This record gives sequence, structure tokens and C-alpha cells, in this order.
Amino acid sequence: MAEFKEISPNAPAAAKLLNWVDNRFPASKLFKEHMSEYYAPKNFNFWYIFGSLSLLVLVIQIVTGIFLTMHYKPDAALAFGSVEYIMRDVPWGWLIRYMHSTGASAFFVVVYLHMFRGLMYGSYRKPRELIWLFGCGIFLALMAEAFMGYLLPWGQMSYWGAQVIVNLFAAIPFVGPDLALLIRGDFVVGDATLNRFFAFHVIAVPLVLLGLVVAHIIALHEVGSNNPDGIEIKAKKDAKGRPLDGIPFHPYYSVHDIFGVGVFLMVFSAIVFFAPEMGGYFLEYNNFVPADPFQTPLHIAPVWYFTPYYSMLRAVTDEMMYALMACVLAGAVLAVAKGKMPKLFKGAIVGFAVVLVAMMLAIDAKFWGVVAMGGGVVILFFLPWLDNSPVLSIRYRPSWHKYLYAVFVIDFLVLGYLGILPVSDISSRISQVGTLFYFGFFLLMPWWSRMGTPKPVPDRVTFTAH
Repeated sequence: MAEFKEISPNAPAAAKLLNWVDNRFPASKLFKEHMSEYYAPKNFNFWYIFGSLSLLVLVIQIVTGIFLTMHYKPDAALAFGSVEYIMRDVPWGWLIRYMHSTGASAFFVVVYLHMFRGLMYGSYRKPRELIWLFGCGIFLALMAEAFMGYLLPWGQMSYWGAQVIVNLFAAIPFVGPDLALLIRGDFVVGDATLNRFFAFHVIAVPLVLLGLVVAHIIALHEVGSNNPDGIEIKAKKDAKGRPLDGIPFHPYYSVHDIFGVGVFLMVFSAIVFFAPEMGGYFLEYNNFVPADPFQTPLHIAPVWYFTPYYSMLRAVTDEMMYALMACVLAGAVLAVAKGKMPKLFKGAIVGFAVVLVAMMLAIDAKFWGVVAMGGGVVILFFLPWLDNSPVLSIRYRPSWHKYLYAVFVIDFLVLGYLGILPVSDISSRISQVGTLFYFGFFLLMPWWSRMGTPKPVPDRVTFTAH
């Protein structure tokens, strides 16, 4: 049994209360380890506020979601009416609903920016691979959570969007039809689908999401934060073992983050009060019409944060398959010609490429579209092992790397925009080029990341007081 710490009888009541808690729960110890004595690099910039903003939006979503479930009815006959009841009759219900719907889009905005910061500064490289993997797991769980919640209003776009996405699983060979039936719980999207999506959205996925967030933060505080220079601050310490280029997270970065939170809440509030639909991008106008299984909307598209991957899905046509087969064969030839590896490995690569091409010829393009859509997310998990650059941060990589990253961002935004539009010959062609570039950016990274001469990396972080 641990010894109880004594405190002076003349101490203030607050100090006595804290001592009583500390003797039974390590409150002060946790605060010191993760806040006041957690040393973060002193050269953080504004890109480092999006992690804390992600945590804030998660809290907003949980709190507003709890209040929404008090009045929402997961029943195909009552769901749309219950949402209308929340909007029109529940005191402040419209505000809670708009905070939740705007929060969903805000969550993806801050998470995308948070991930891009990691991409720029090499925050996924050794020793932070697990932090990145947990972060990608959060992103995947967030997509599942958003998809499940998208069905719940039971509007036209909710219903038909879910119908389209669930039917995609039927394209998987052998197990597809049974898998789609298992997800729907019925032969069509209906009451059973709504009930199971509600259960996953409210209980199952949030538990996974919270667990991954805790693991992400613990892993971060175990190895320490990266910084814009990509330099390990733990390498140089003072006599007391404190990093020379580090400052306590509290109060310096807690105040820094509070400022970011203030700016974010002003923008968030402006959207909630003045433009909650955001021109039909945050809340589609078709979703204000009750779900009708007998009337298909003229154009079905997912919410904006799914559209880059939806574009990849639509880009894979029978014609595109030949380009993909050519890319697979070219990649295999390049690996065999340029790679230094045993002949057995080279033979295995050629054999795998031949088998993959044979599968592409035998299996319908719709399935490979699903693979492309899922692969666009899954490939992010392998980023720590794809990047072979000798330096971490974009600051010290060859200058042309910055332009390549800029093209990647533009490509992702274009794919997102095309995913909203109806299919046309021009948009299909651009989507195909964009999809090839997206995957090429990652799959060719082991080669292009080594190219060029990096700039000299300083021994200490570069920092200008402000």
C-alpha cells in the first residue's frame, strides 16, 4: 500500500482537497507528465493547433450526439419525422442538430489539415510510426462513424447514398452478396439497416474512436512531438535532463491552443448560425426530403469529405483497367531492374504482377473500383515505410518536393470536386489521371523521396521569438 502524503493543517482548503485526491488518484502526477512537465519543441507553428481542435470537435460531436439521441427515433417510419421534431419543436433542437451536422464537416477539415501537417514535416517517420498508425485508425473509424450517421436522418440522399455504398460490397467476389446482406440486415436498405447503423454510430464506433484517440495521445507523449525542423529535441538536454529546445506544454502551448480554439469557434459559430447547409455541401438539399425507395434522385453523391475516394471508385472503368495493368507490369519491371535483391525476390515480384494482371482480366472493374476507393485510405498506413528521404521535414528536402506536394494537394481537391459532379467524359478522364497520380505519389515514394540533394539540417531547432 502506498504511503499517504501529509500536508500542513494550515494549508488552503483547495490544497487539502488536491492532496486528498492525489493520495487516491494520480491527478497531479498525470498533469505534470502530460502538461506542465511535458516538453514540446519551442518552434511549433500554427499547423500544430489542429490536433487539439480535433479533440475539441470530438467533444462537440459526443455532447451534441447525446442530446440528439434523446429525441431521435431509429425507426424507418419515424426517423425523418423525429429529426423534423428536433428542428422545429425541441427547445434549441435546431442549434444542437446544426452543431452536430457542421461538426461532422469540421471534424474532417481539421483532421485532413492535421494529417497534411504530418505529411509535410515527416511526423510519421521513426520513432513515431505508431502515432501515425493510430492516427490513420482514427481517420478510418471517423469515416465509418460519418457514414453510419449519414443514414440516420432518413432523407433522400441518406437513403440512396447508403444504398449505393452498401451495394458496392456486393462486387467483392464470392462473399460480396452475403456481406452486403449482412451490412443491410435485409435485402434492401430499410428498418433493419437503420437500427444497426444507429447502434454502430452511437455505441460501437465511438468506443473504438475514443480508444484510438487515447492510444494516439499516449504514443505521442511517450516519444515526444515532432517539429517543423524534424529535429529530435531529446538529443540535447541540460543538466536537469530537460530538452534545450523544449518548453513546457502548459502554460505555453495550452494558451497557444486556446487562441486557436477561439478563432475556430468564431468560424464554427458563423457557419452554424448563418450557413449550416454551406450551399448544400454540409447538408444536401435532397436530404430535407423524406426517403422514398420508389424515387431515385437524379444525381447521387456522398458528402464532400468522401468525394475524393468516391472519384477514385468511379475512375476505375473497363478502359482504365488496361492502364492499371500497364502500371502493374511497369512497376514490376522497374523493381526488378533497379532493385538490389535476390533473384528469388525478383521472381516473386514478377509472379505476383502476372497473377494480379490475370485477376484484373478475370474480375469485373466494379470490384477494382471498390479496391481503389479502400486502397486510397489503406495506403496511408504504409507511409512510414514508403518514405526513404534522408531528412524528415519538407523544409530541408529538395525544393521540387514542395511543388510535388502542392500538386498532390491540388489533385486531392480536384478529385473531391469531381466526386460531387455527375459523371461526364471529361470528368471521368480527369478522375482517372488524378487517381493514377494519387497512387503513384505513394507507390513511387520509395524512389522519388531519395532523389535530389537535401539541404543541411541544423543541429538545433530554428526559432524566432514573437
